[in-house]
Amino acid sequence: MLTSNNATLCRRNRRLARQKWGLERNHPLLAALKSLTEDLALSVSAGDVILLQGNWYVTHAGLLRIAKRNRCSGMKVQFIRELSDPAARRFGFEATVFKSKACQGFVGYGDADPSNVSVLVQGAELRVAETRAINRALRKAYGVGICSVEEIGSSAESAPSSPSSRESTKLPPQPINGNGNGYGGPRVRDRLCQLIRQHQLDASLVKSYAADFCGTKELRDATREQVENFVAHLADWAEKDRNALLCQLNSYLGTKEGAA
Repeated sequence: MLTSNNATLCRRNRRLARQKWGLERNHPLLAALKSLTEDLALSVSAGDVILLQGNWYVTHAGLLRIAKRNRCSGMKVQFIRELSDPAARRFGFEATVFKSKACQGFVGYGDADPSNVSVLVQGAELRVAETRAINRALRKAYGVGICSVEEIGSSAESAPSSPSSRESTKLPPQPINGNGNGYGGPRVRDRLCQLIRQHQLDASLVKSYAADFCGTKELRDATREQVENFVAHLADWAEKDRNALLCQLNSYLGTKEGAA
């Protein structure tokens, strides 16, 4: 039975999907989104589900929210040494999700190596493998039939962008007398906020990733040059492969929730 909350979410998802992905009013994908919303309460605005190459994909964040709504009892993740070769950056994990204390567990496996991840996340295969295992276990536990975006392999290379497009993602010239505080100064901070809005990124996850990228405990401790480099990196990645960037950002969800 469709509740009033789900009905509201269906309308909101439909509106946002048409705005974000340019879907026509009677597009079949909207009917599929309505079904996903009714069954799983996935939210487009929260980043629970995305449209990629004509198919809906659930995100790691969306799966975690499903588990939370259903009062998931816990999960266990184990590194599979026999399937891993750190020297070759090949990793395997086993994840088990427990829906209740009496549940015997739903098991999922995930692997990652340079051949099945985007070139933009190569070097983070360990995190990708762990996330894929968790996602598969969560999908089994809660009957999520669509694949998660983090489970798919390297996406097709983006077509070369036009010079004007590349120019639009370059940072404007920055003054050299910044003090290095406040995320690198107002212009750098404004550019970072602009990228977050433009590509609909989670600001908290971007902040965690930025601190990690800059090698500092907090982003405010980073130098101006470090923040400028991160913003340039973020702009380039978001343009070339936004889905791979989302995968990287989602790996910081535990850090975000732990800080909450």
